[in-house]
Amino acid sequence: MARSEATVGQVLLARIETQAAVLSGLDDAVRADEPDAVHRMRVACRRLRSALQTYRRLFVAGATDELVAELRWLAGALGRARDREVLTERLAARARELPAECGPERVAAELERWGGAEYRELWPEVVAVLDSPRRRALADALATLLADPPLRGRAGRRAVPELARVAAREQRRTGRRVRAAMEAEASDRDRALHDARKAAKRARYAGETATPAVGAAAEKYAERMKAVQDVLGEHQDAVVAAAALAAQADTSGEPFGYGVLYGRQLVDAEAARERLPQVWKRAAGRGLACFG
Repeated sequence: MARSEATVGQVLLARIETQAAVLSGLDDAVRADEPDAVHRMRVACRRLRSALQTYRRLFVAGATDELVAELRWLAGALGRARDREVLTERLAARARELPAECGPERVAAELERWGGAEYRELWPEVVAVLDSPRRRALADALATLLADPPLRGRAGRRAVPELARVAAREQRRTGRRVRAAMEAEASDRDRALHDARKAAKRARYAGETATPAVGAAAEKYAERMKAVQDVLGEHQDAVVAAAALAAQADTSGEPFGYGVLYGRQLVDAEAARERLPQVWKRAAGRGLACFG
């Protein structure tokens, strides 16, 4: 079907079908602990959940609530092991950039031992989740939704105007959260920036959903929102890394190196905050969501 003839419901279901296939195709790779497999499965969960939430008005009221909750559950169940892996990689890489007097290789090795032990402890939880009846029920629920979509009449509207309307709404939502974060008191700032990151990610996914029907304009929108997500993600990663270092400092065999590394994480977080206004300015343009 030509782009101009597609309905917004067709575009949405195509997105859900694609991501459901990605999700179902990753089980074996995750069980085998293949590189990046857990990350890709979590991203598929997030894209599916975002599609169901962002376009919820196209579905019969309440029809997708349970599926959204189960996708959140699966992403969260996978998250602890993946988050530990990402944190360890970040800290070890940053440790190797420390000055020689900090013992960079010793610090990196200690962090890798700590992170590896944590990951091995968490990994059985991931396998148990994949083998659970709840995981199988989630796969069945996605298949049922695609076989008999509980769409409302508005899903039959022309795709491009509806996709543009949703993109503009998500852009405004992200803007409110970014402005709130930039104005927040120091005690509330990290949480506010994290909330802004989640909004930017949802807006990015809305752009991705629209791209097959819209083309370059939606792709540009998604890229601009991804840039906002990335700078906010750098801030969040630095904040989490600093907190982990502080928690491990008392038992570390390399307290000096940990202290220097902690200070660098604070600098990284501040640098991300300083970049945010300029990055958001490029994503805030009024014409960015004009797909028609």
